[in-house]
Amino acid sequence: MSTATEKEDNDTLSNLPPFYDNLHKTYITSLASKIDKPTSYEGAVMEHLRMSGVYWSITALSLIRSPQEVDELMGLTTTPTTSQDDKRPSIVDWVFACYDKDSGGFGGNIGHDGHLLYTLSALQILAIANKLDDERLNVEKVSQFIAQLQQPDGSFAGDGWGEIDTRFSYCALSALAILQKLPSPEETDGIVDVKKAAEYVASCKNFDGGFGCVPGAESHAGQIFCCVGALSIAQSLHLLDADLLSWWLAERQCDSGGLNGRPEKQADVCYSWWILSALSILGKVPWISTDKLGGFILQCQDEEDGGIADRPGNMPDVFHTFFGIAGLSLIGYLNRVRIDGEEDEEERRVYRKIDPVYALPTDVVERLGLSGQIMSRDVGKSKEEDEINERLKMYCVLKDKDEKKGLS
Repeated sequence: MSTATEKEDNDTLSNLPPFYDNLHKTYITSLASKIDKPTSYEGAVMEHLRMSGVYWSITALSLIRSPQEVDELMGLTTTPTTSQDDKRPSIVDWVFACYDKDSGGFGGNIGHDGHLLYTLSALQILAIANKLDDERLNVEKVSQFIAQLQQPDGSFAGDGWGEIDTRFSYCALSALAILQKLPSPEETDGIVDVKKAAEYVASCKNFDGGFGCVPGAESHAGQIFCCVGALSIAQSLHLLDADLLSWWLAERQCDSGGLNGRPEKQADVCYSWWILSALSILGKVPWISTDKLGGFILQCQDEEDGGIADRPGNMPDVFHTFFGIAGLSLIGYLNRVRIDGEEDEEERRVYRKIDPVYALPTDVVERLGLSGQIMSRDVGKSKEEDEINERLKMYCVLKDKDEKKGLS
């Protein structure tokens, strides 16, 4: 028997726009020509972080298109482009052109210094392209680039200039895992000290259960994903307070259904990924309304040109397009909503799922044999969690009633 809440959610879904699958594909693939123009807006703002932009684009396409179609759309091939072909170099060729031989890492664009952020993006692109065995990838040198950035306290700098941030802890552990070079937490003579890396991340935990960029810094949803993801890869989720952190994350859902990054901020599509991925790892996705969140993301689509914006009515960009699609993937939403107005079940596309730990399609994660710790509500505190869930539901009901009274 369906509840009044379920009926209300279904009524809400029927009034939402469809998922504009084909428009998003067109939007993403059109960005390449715009970014190539140095005088264009897209070219100017993406110049320093193009590696991440390519990762966002390819991963978004990978979730809504088959691997074969992604290969065709993005030129994922190791065959060198000849002048006779008169074609664009493949994405793989471009990635290797961004390799910084001096440092051993990858830069955000050709000629840029190596950095952990862009090294991870480069490896994620190569993983999707199934080109991690390319002879141009010097696994040992890239691994050493990452390892030398670990500090005595277990933290990681982003590059040789020394900025410390928990984002870099996640990037380092994720990149080493992709390279099959990550030691176990028990190893004391590995290329990096995973146990110490996890302990540093845990030292960034705040009284509210969240995490900041360094010890004592304000809790922020983006940093929380990085910390939870790093602890998951390090098999060290026991170092966080799952219930307290999950409450903080659940509190980020706004009246619009969207999620914000910290208290008193507006909802933003990108947090659909940062918060959902963390809740997925913690086994607490039911603590928020995924239907309302899915509706918020769909309303942020550009119905004319494709792409997804930070919030309804704003201009789309590839960053929010990726995180919006990733959020819909995490909650299994894409296979439940209308696609470009299609109503026939047989016409619905089968979408690839995204892994909440590695931010890669799950089939890629399985192919590489990557592992990450995921909490299950069926283990340990199931009765206590059920009680917390009931209190959370009651809180949401009372909150909705108060809001309706205020509007009447």
